[in-house]
This record gives sequence, C-alpha cells and structure tokens, in this order.
Amino acid sequence: MAAAEAGAEAAGGAQGPAEEGAELAAVIGATVPTGFELTAAAEVQEKLGSASRISRDRGKIYFEVPAGALPQVHRLRSVDNLFVVVQEFKDYQFKESKEDALKDLEDLVKQLPWTDPLKVWELNNSLKKKKTKRKKHHLQRTASKEKQNEDGAEEGAAPKDVSAEEDGAPGPTGGQDTEETAGQAPQNGEEDENEQSDAKDESQAGSGSETKVGEGDVKVLKFRVTCNRAGDKHSFTSNEAARDFGGAVQEHFQWKADMTNFDVEVLLNIHNNEVVVGIALTEESLHRRNITHFGPTTLRSTLAYGMLRLCDPQPTDIIVDPMCGTGAIPIEGATEWPSCYHIAGDNNPQAVKRAANNICSLLKKNENKESSTSPGIPLDIIQWDICNLPLRSGSVDIIVTDMPFGKRIGSKKKNWDLYPACLLEMGRICAPGTGRAVLLTQDKKCFAKALSRMGHIWRKAQTVWVNVGGLHAAVYLLNRTWERAEEKRSFW
Repeated sequence: MAAAEAGAEAAGGAQGPAEEGAELAAVIGATVPTGFELTAAAEVQEKLGSASRISRDRGKIYFEVPAGALPQVHRLRSVDNLFVVVQEFKDYQFKESKEDALKDLEDLVKQLPWTDPLKVWELNNSLKKKKTKRKKHHLQRTASKEKQNEDGAEEGAAPKDVSAEEDGAPGPTGGQDTEETAGQAPQNGEEDENEQSDAKDESQAGSGSETKVGEGDVKVLKFRVTCNRAGDKHSFTSNEAARDFGGAVQEHFQWKADMTNFDVEVLLNIHNNEVVVGIALTEESLHRRNITHFGPTTLRSTLAYGMLRLCDPQPTDIIVDPMCGTGAIPIEGATEWPSCYHIAGDNNPQAVKRAANNICSLLKKNENKESSTSPGIPLDIIQWDICNLPLRSGSVDIIVTDMPFGKRIGSKKKNWDLYPACLLEMGRICAPGTGRAVLLTQDKKCFAKALSRMGHIWRKAQTVWVNVGGLHAAVYLLNRTWERAEEKRSFW
C-alpha cells in the first residue's frame, strides 16, 4: 500500500502552483490517424519543440514535455486521444500458459512507477475544471445579456443551445470513430457524458487521488482498465487481460471499479511484445472538436488536418473542397490556416445545410471566447455540381476533398464515370504548374485508372495509406502539370 499512498500524495500535490507542473516531465502517448504519424510528429516538433517516437503499433506516437505544457498538448490538431505513459516495455516476454501470463500482468502493477503519472493526471484534471468554470462563466454572462436585451420568457432556452454547441456534443455519432478498444467496457461511451463528468470533477473536492471530501469523509476513486491488444501470439484475450490487471490495480490502490462513471481510466496497450501502461488524459476523442451536425460519412477533424498539412498551404492560397459533406475539411482549414481563403461546396443540399450549421456552431463557439476578436472565418459554402464548378480556370491553388467511396454514398459503378470527370474539372480550376490536390478515397482501383487517364494534367507525388472507419483507404497528393486541361470528353 506504500505505492498507493505515494500515488495519492503525488496526485494531491499537483494542485500546487504551475511551476511544479513545469518541473515535472511527462511522457505523453497520442493516438493519431493511421498513416499520419509523421504529420503528427512534425506538428509536435513545430508547436512543442519535442521530438516524437513513432510506435511500432500504427497510429500512436510518444513524446516528452513538461507537465506545464499540457494545455498546448490538448490544442494539437493531429491527435485523437492522449494519455500519460506510466511505463513502456519494448520487448515484454509473455509466458506461454494463460495463467502464468495473466499472473505476470497482475504482479506488474506493484512494480510500476505510478507517482509522477498520477501527478500529471491530477494536473490535467485541474485544467479541465478551470475550463469548465470558464465555460459556465461565459454562458451565464451570455444569458444575463440576453435577459437584459430581450423581453420574453422563451429566450431562456437560448443558453442551453449555446452550451450544447460550445461543448460540441453531437446528436448522432456518425460512423467514423474507429478506436478499437477492448477490455472491461467500451471506450468513449455516451458523448454527453463529457459534460456530466466535467461537472462531476468540479463538484468533487480535488478529484485525483485526493481522498478527503467534506468533513472527514473519505472518497474512493472509481476506475476502469481498457486493454487494446494486437498480435496472434498471446494466450489470453483483451477482456481477460483487462480483468486481471484491473483486479490488481483495485487491490493495489483500493480504488473502486466502475465501467461507466469512472474517475481514472488505466490503459493497457499490448502490441505483440510491446506493452505500454498509461492513464487517459482525454475523455472523448479530440477529433470531435468542430462538428455538431453529423452526416452519414463525417470525416474526422484530425484526418482533415493531416490532409491539409500534406499540401502545405501558404498565406493567400485559395483552398477548395468541392465535395465537402459536413464541412470537416474546410472548417479545419479555416481554423488552422486563417490566412488562406477556403471555399466549400457539395451537390447535396442536405450536406450543404449541415456544413452551414457546423460553421454557425463554430462562429458561436468563437464568440464565447474572451480572447476572440475575429469577426468571422475565411470560409464560404456553395451548392454546386462537382463536374461543372462555377470557378475560373486556374484560379485555385489547392484542392482537398474526401471522394465518395461508393459504399454509403454513391456506388463503385458510378465512380468509374465520376472520378475521371472530377479529376478533369479539378485540373481545369487548379493553377497549372503550382496547384496541388489531396484526395482521399477507398476505391483505389477506380482512382488509379482515372488518374492514368488524367496523367497529362495530374502527377502523383505521394500516397498515404490510412484507416477510415475500418476501411483501408488512401490519401493521394497530386501535383498539377503545366498542360492545359481539355474540355469534357468521353473517358472510357
């Protein structure tokens, strides 16, 4: 129990001044869209000045920062989930029998250095509570202004709408969250739990491992263990590993297991012989930051960022997404590259409406920030025909879009006509010699055929293999040649 008490003291001590967080170093693990690990590492180096190590387990990177830099870590655009690493084993030797292997995992709990990671977790919790207080302050101020300016009882509902949009709590979740988690309970449960758990954290007197609540009462932390396992040489399942490892954590810290309403989420990541134990720092994926109105194929904001970064936008560039769907790509672009001008469009009026609603939600969210002085975002949305865009030839610098996979939207058969027509029209509006396009598709065979037909106006510069909702897809970086795009013609 000495280690448990040390962890409790460590987490309680993190309530001190920020300089303690600055002295404390934290190894942060981040899950990122598979295929964009190098992009995420480049962003970490650029914004935090830290070198990243890419895991052998695809979709994860690790980097070290002072714990005081946690706010900047949460503002990274390319990461989905964050956790603080307790310890990493690069070549863990599992026993052959299930009983021995699971017993080793149980014994491991007592040997792990929990103290500093629990300090980081507690510091992260205190940051979340401050953010919640700021949100409540802004909402109360907005509500009081509306009461002063508007007469009528019906206006009392407005703050609730602002709250829902500011927190980015979507209605339907869409089908794009493909985090594979196994263990005692699914990861990232109901989305509206985020609001409730933030309020819960604030109401508890120092959540962390601090145990005093009220007058002499003892609060026991609630926890769960989530195991992510990959590899075919293990004698146990993810559920079994989570169960036994969780039992040892419970015995070690005297915490209470709770699969849904937990304070601490302990992560056990096993990839072949690589084992990483961590503590989660995010309650829901950071890729949900922009979208409040979801469509059938809403793209993750983190993947949208990776695609935009791939084409290296420069100030004053005109960036077009001709098949914008719910607007994930142009909204991410306008947020991160405000010195560029972004144009989004779609042929589906329902998609255009969703994208417009997402833009309005973002504008309201920006209005509620004290530091916000920007009157808007450099983004326009239009309903148009992808094969007949109302743009001058050579007027666009960059095209970034998520093309129809032919599964939930469109069909593989239609793609054989759509893809070459799209590439030709994109080639017409894109600046010859300097223009570039970043296109995502899962229909790789059809795209390769269309690109071979359009080889005179597009040259493939790079391919990034990605996982989108469990589908193996590709992101293609194309460079526009100097050759003039021809008028529409028969392709096959």
